[in-house]
Amino acid sequence: MDFAFDARTEELRARLLAFMDSHVLPAEEVAREQRAKLADPWDTPAVVEDLKAEARRQGLWNLFLPDAEYGAGLTNLQYAPLAEITGRSPQLAPTALNCSAPDTGNMEVLAQFGTEEQRKRWLEPLLAGEIRSAFAMTEPEVASSDATNIRTRIERDGDDYVINGRKWYISGAMDPRCAVFIVMGQTDPDGEDIRRRQSMILVPRDTPGLEVRRAMRVYGYEDHYHGGHAEVAFENVRVPAAHLVGEEGGGFAIAQARLGPGRIHHCMRLIGMAERAIELMCRRAVSRTAFGGPLARQGVVQNWIADARVTVEQLRLLVLKTAWLMDTVGNRGAHTEIQAIKIATPRAVADIIDSAVQLHGAGGVSQDFPLAELWAAARTLRLADGPDEVHQRSLARRELKKYL
Repeated sequence: MDFAFDARTEELRARLLAFMDSHVLPAEEVAREQRAKLADPWDTPAVVEDLKAEARRQGLWNLFLPDAEYGAGLTNLQYAPLAEITGRSPQLAPTALNCSAPDTGNMEVLAQFGTEEQRKRWLEPLLAGEIRSAFAMTEPEVASSDATNIRTRIERDGDDYVINGRKWYISGAMDPRCAVFIVMGQTDPDGEDIRRRQSMILVPRDTPGLEVRRAMRVYGYEDHYHGGHAEVAFENVRVPAAHLVGEEGGGFAIAQARLGPGRIHHCMRLIGMAERAIELMCRRAVSRTAFGGPLARQGVVQNWIADARVTVEQLRLLVLKTAWLMDTVGNRGAHTEIQAIKIATPRAVADIIDSAVQLHGAGGVSQDFPLAELWAAARTLRLADGPDEVHQRSLARRELKKYL
C-alpha cells in the first residue's frame, strides 16, 4: 500500500504491522498446538489471551468502533487499512484486537441502540474482552436471505417476552464465554408493514429454554477462534421486556444498521487475506523447482501473480471509496458501493486464494498452510451478510431506476 493516510492512521498502521510480525504470526502455530491439548476445544488457548493483553497494552484495542466513548474513534476510512492488516491472520488478529465478529456488530448495536442498563451489563464487558456474544438471525427452515422470512416468535407476556424458534450458523455460540445472544424474531407477525414485524432482544446464555444443540461446520472447519457456528433452539425462553433492543418492530432497521459496517469490515479483512495468499504464492514460486526450473518462470504462475496484484489494487480502492462514502454521506448514501464490494471482494479473493492453493499442490489443501482455511472463509462470505444474488438484485434495481 503506497498512498498515505492521515498521521494517526499511519502511526497505528506501523504499530499494528510490528505487532503482527512480532506477536500474531509467530503465535499461529502455538495456538494450534495449545488448542489440540485443551480439554474443551472451544476454550481459548492461553496464547490468545496473551495477545489480547499485549494488544491492549499497545493501544491496539477496539479499533473498529467509531464512537470515541467506547472505541478508538476511527472513521471507516481510518480503520480500513488496519482491518486489512488483521486479515493476514483472520483467526487470531481480530480476536487479539477485540475486533472480531460477531462481537463487533453486537457492540455497535448496543452502543447505538442499547439502553444504559443494557450497555452497562453487556457492552462494558464486551469492550473489555471479558465475555463473548452471539447474533441469532439465520434460520434453517426458511430462506434467511430474505430477512422478512424469519419465523422465530417473540411474544409479549406481561412484563416479559417469550421466545420460540430455531436458529443455525449462530456465530460465537459455542464459546463458553458467550454470555448473551441478540435474537431477531417476529413480534408482530401479521403486521401490515413486513419490515416492522420483527424485533431484537437480548437473551442471556443461561436463560432456561435456550439450548445450544451442536456446532455447525463450514467446509469441514469449526472456526474455534470466533466461537464457532451453532444450531440453537429457543423453547419458551422468557426474558424481561427491558431486554428489548430499541423499539418493538425495529429489528429490521437495526439489522441493516448492523450489517453495513459488518460487510465493509469483512471486505477489508478479505484484502488482507488476499495479500497473505499472494505472499505465499511468491515464496512458493521462487523456492520450488519443476520441469528444470523454478515455478516462478512458468508463464501461468506469473499470470496468477500479476492478475492477483491487479485485482487486489482494484478491490482496495473500491473498499476505500466505500469507507469514505460511509463517513461522509452515511450508510444509506453508500448503499450501492457497500453492495458492490460485498459482491466483488469475496468472489475475487476466493479466486486468488484458489490460485495459491493450486501453486502449493497437495500442501495447499493441507493443514500445513493457511490457504485451505482462508479459502473456506472467503467462499463462505459469499453467503454471510446476505448472499451475492440478493445484493446483485438490489444493485441492479438501483441502476435500472435511472432509466425508468
